[in-house]
Amino acid sequence: MGKKYDDALKLIEAGKFYSPKEAVELVKKTATVKFDATVEVAFRLGVNPKYPDQQVRGAMVLPHGTGKSKTVLVFCKGPKVAEAEAAGADFVGGEELVNKIKEGWMDFDIAIATPDMMGLVGRIGKILGPRGLMPNPKVGTVTMDVTKAIKESKAGKIQYRTDKAGNVQCPIGKVSFTDEQLLENYIALSETLVKVKPSGAKGQYMKTITLSTTMGPGVPVDVLKATSDK
Repeated sequence: MGKKYDDALKLIEAGKFYSPKEAVELVKKTATVKFDATVEVAFRLGVNPKYPDQQVRGAMVLPHGTGKSKTVLVFCKGPKVAEAEAAGADFVGGEELVNKIKEGWMDFDIAIATPDMMGLVGRIGKILGPRGLMPNPKVGTVTMDVTKAIKESKAGKIQYRTDKAGNVQCPIGKVSFTDEQLLENYIALSETLVKVKPSGAKGQYMKTITLSTTMGPGVPVDVLKATSDK
């Protein structure tokens, strides 16, 4: 992995599980790249997503955002076009955007749609779905309140969803964030996942928690202190 990675790995005590505060402080020290790396957290949950009552999915706005500006596309028509443009959407339209995406254009991070556009957007579901870009009412991206959806997306709204193995991985900021900002973002996400624990989840819910930076080693967090700010 390289000398920088090996040196960063030496900072992490083998077999130790850190408190969230300790982990945040340590993960910044393990950043191995020259650019402002993203700080991510990965939760391994005690769920089996193949069962409907054990799926974890939703969206939330981090207190301090993610440190990355989002390019937002909105599928809408009529008066909603002007509303979306005024709210700061980067791309607004209907069939012309669908055709553009069919041709391979994907220069956006978030797609929002009004309910009356979902029939049209459904035509590119096989393109947007695998990339996690398909508008969905469960995460607030299918809505008539496009102003709220756009502003939340621009402010640092993240989506969380379990993969096939029951893992949830999300960005919580940048290495340039203060320790307090990263910790508050982490706590907000951790508390949200606890609140949305599915009814079908049995036994230990949070199995492992790991903080890491882009291309950096993982710092294990003590699951017994999952929502602690210490």
